Amino acid sequence: MGNHLKNETSPYLLQHAENPVNWYPWCNDAFEKARREDKPVFLSIGYSTCHWCHVMARESFEDKTAAEILNKNYISVKVDREERPDIDSVYMSVCQAFTGSGGWPMSIFMTWDKKPFFAGTYFPPQPRFGMPGFSELLNAVAEQWNRNREELLRSAEGITARLKQLNTSYRNAVNEDLCHRAVKLFSDSFDVVYGGFGIAPKFPVPHNSLFLTLYAQRNDDSKVLEMVEKTLTQMRKGGIFDHIGGGFSRYSTDQYFLAPHFEKMLYDNALLIIAYASVYVAAKRYNYLDTAKKTAEYVLREMTSKEGGFYSAQDADSEGIEGRYYTFALAEIMDVLGKEKGERFARTFDITENGNFEGVNIPNLLKCEKPVSDFESEIQKLYSYRKNRRRLHIDDKVLISWNSMMIAALSVLYRVTRNRDYLQRAVDTELFIERNLSRGLQLYTSWRDGKRSEKGFLDDYAYYAAALMELYHSTLENGYLDKAEHFCMEAVERFYDNKNGGFYLSDSDSTELFMNPKETHDGAIPSGNSVMAYNLTRLYQLTENESYRALAEKQIHYMSVQAQDYLMGYSMFLFAKLVYDNPPESIKVVLKNASDLEKIKERLPLFANVIVVPQSREYALINDSTTFYVCRNHICLAPSNEI
Repeated sequence: MGNHLKNETSPYLLQHAENPVNWYPWCNDAFEKARREDKPVFLSIGYSTCHWCHVMARESFEDKTAAEILNKNYISVKVDREERPDIDSVYMSVCQAFTGSGGWPMSIFMTWDKKPFFAGTYFPPQPRFGMPGFSELLNAVAEQWNRNREELLRSAEGITARLKQLNTSYRNAVNEDLCHRAVKLFSDSFDVVYGGFGIAPKFPVPHNSLFLTLYAQRNDDSKVLEMVEKTLTQMRKGGIFDHIGGGFSRYSTDQYFLAPHFEKMLYDNALLIIAYASVYVAAKRYNYLDTAKKTAEYVLREMTSKEGGFYSAQDADSEGIEGRYYTFALAEIMDVLGKEKGERFARTFDITENGNFEGVNIPNLLKCEKPVSDFESEIQKLYSYRKNRRRLHIDDKVLISWNSMMIAALSVLYRVTRNRDYLQRAVDTELFIERNLSRGLQLYTSWRDGKRSEKGFLDDYAYYAAALMELYHSTLENGYLDKAEHFCMEAVERFYDNKNGGFYLSDSDSTELFMNPKETHDGAIPSGNSVMAYNLTRLYQLTENESYRALAEKQIHYMSVQAQDYLMGYSMFLFAKLVYDNPPESIKVVLKNASDLEKIKERLPLFANVIVVPQSREYALINDSTTFYVCRNHICLAPSNEI
């Protein structure tokens, strides 16, 4: 049959290309058709590995009755939230304003000039869960459009005016004790029994762990580090970690980290590699490093394109059942491993006849007190067995922001392990971005099948600049630092609000929506504004360029104002503020011989500002040998030949 999505490259849009709904991608033609035919627009936003997006597609978008109502009364538009974060951000604000919550699939009813008058998320085919049936809702909205349009338009004007006002409001007052207050809030919500913060569902939120780890180190606070260790240990032991294939699922549906939502996202795994590697450096327990390595192995094995980029996500559903790919019956374990090894594996990994999850088993180590390391051959056999199941759908588009996170993760892991394979993969992915997702200083959000998106957003520039700085820290090659400066300044040029501070999500002169959002709080990934606070801080500390200091100071102040009422949602910014207020060691290296550099890199701290400087009167060689000039806590130490 086909509709207007058949020539798109987004896996999400292509999943709907054969729906009986006459879908359009987001384009001028769709909105002009709505104006010409005097119809409202139904906007559906989701992504290709979203479980409830699949459910609504099966129940409603593949249903001929619902499709007939949509095609008769609406112009229907599909958007991949990962390709168009600007559209997703604006209408998520709308959805939250209408309903008090948000999520995907997102369902927006709006005018042809893109002003929303009703919003929701998933709607069932028949009334249930206290929600109207989807067809029933479509008919009701269409009737209101035809009989009571003025009220709908007043609703649209009201919600857009309110959101624009909130987006541009500005306050000056700020409580400076943000980091200490945030730690108190995390401590109050910490689950001392099962780890994590708050109640189920529990999300990994690796940027929380990064902030708390750095805070613990800066303040010599063992209790804060214990919270992080407990959380990361439980996550590794739980079913949220894939004990057979490596990597982490999206979140835990329970308080124990046992039963996950089985979808795997590139961004979660990239940021968790950094979190586990950082805690390994702080706590010196090998299990954290092992977790980081197994997570990296998963991404390199299953989420990597032949061109050198990393895929976006791996689906939760297999054979129409969420988690089917990942779960086992006890009999399967016995068949694959044999009786003796099977029984031992089952005892260790909580595999029972009755199952630990809906009659089947999620392998986990939650009942084990000691680390387990001697099941490698059994795990390999089960991995090979599992591969014969129906293959999981992979969202194979390459996103520059998420790939930048993975570059940063591999760079950090290289500095911890000194395994050059990690560094090489990071370098290769940066080259992939250079070839396919950039043109000069213009970045593009996504790439698939040789085609790239039309534009880039704040997060693309922020994360790419951060990745380039991590590559610099791993290689000490100035080219990466220079490039990071260029893209960071391009972000300032394109997205910075010179009047009120902070960064817009889209270019200020090119947004087509009723507002250009400033995303400040961290969600599943840190916000572009948080990452820019970090980037500007590190650039100033590395280059001592006063213009970067001024920008960093303004951004820190702006974000401090935004964060003060919801500190637990700003952990990446708080991490940046810790770095700004308490800079890591500044190490200037004067080389005797260029060949000294490789050995030096092996002895440098993970988190330090290192610059190779030419020999001069200010920075001279001591004892005719490579010399280190180290400053920390605003005090410079005597030059030394030993780091």
